[in-house]
Amino acid sequence: MNIGIFAGVLGIFIISQVIVGFRWWLLLRSQHIFLNLWAVVRLYFLGWFYNNFMPGSLGGDLLRAWYVTKHTDKKFEAVLSVFVDRVIGLSSTLVIAVFFYLLFLRGKGFERPSSDTDGFVNFIAQYKSIFFWVAVIIAVVLCVLLLLKRSRSILLKACLYIRQAGLKLIIKFRDAIVIYCKKPLTMLAAFVLTVFLQLFTITGFWLLGQNLGIETGVVYYYVFFTLTWVLGAIPISIAGVVVVEVLLVSLFVEVAGVAEESASALALCQRAVWMLASLPGAVIHLIGAHLPGNPKNSLQGRKYFFVDSKSPVD
Repeated sequence: MNIGIFAGVLGIFIISQVIVGFRWWLLLRSQHIFLNLWAVVRLYFLGWFYNNFMPGSLGGDLLRAWYVTKHTDKKFEAVLSVFVDRVIGLSSTLVIAVFFYLLFLRGKGFERPSSDTDGFVNFIAQYKSIFFWVAVIIAVVLCVLLLLKRSRSILLKACLYIRQAGLKLIIKFRDAIVIYCKKPLTMLAAFVLTVFLQLFTITGFWLLGQNLGIETGVVYYYVFFTLTWVLGAIPISIAGVVVVEVLLVSLFVEVAGVAEESASALALCQRAVWMLASLPGAVIHLIGAHLPGNPKNSLQGRKYFFVDSKSPVD
């Protein structure tokens, strides 16, 4: 493997993540949450770092959502921006996979899964007695709580609180979604930007694959990489480790006819790029650059680390 090509792919990936941070910054501004661009990028890299150490490839989003609420009074809208940012990312990934599969790879080695589609039903049937007794215990506990006056009063207050809080959240969610819908150009720009960045990044991995001796068209990469990225988001393992690699290797070997050793090397290179690109997030957390504070006292010593006003930052 050529180290220069690997370094180039790593550079492409890091630049792409910076631009993805810019995408999130646009979404925040749509909700009138005006943070400094580099503060948002730092928060994004922090989340990307923790994506490598939490279940699925979305775990870092929880940390990102938590810390962005420290920077604004519009906490719900800030958290929602993280959700919308992730939805845009996953939806664009699916669009790329479906588009290139239907246009170029349809009928080329893909097979339907075997009759294991009823696995969930079989699982329920196998452990039906456990599910039954769990349901019985829950029902008995609820009955006891309802019979006791004190616990019944507590349950009633809890239900009222949940109802009121739920209504407030629904109203905030509706208002935030309406704001996004009123800015279709921003949403379209975020989506198109994401598609371009993903194609750009995957093309970099294609060049790396060529260097590893994988003589496969870039179209296969556009389908295989995006598909494994989406499936890797399912919280089965930490950062989708093993899930992404096994799926990627299987697709290249069984569909594209690539040697298993070369496919495995490519999958491991992708993981290495992800890990190395996330290291700035670790540094950001260690020096406290993800937190709002007085620039004179903060470790990063940067002016305008956090701004939340009605006018954008210059």
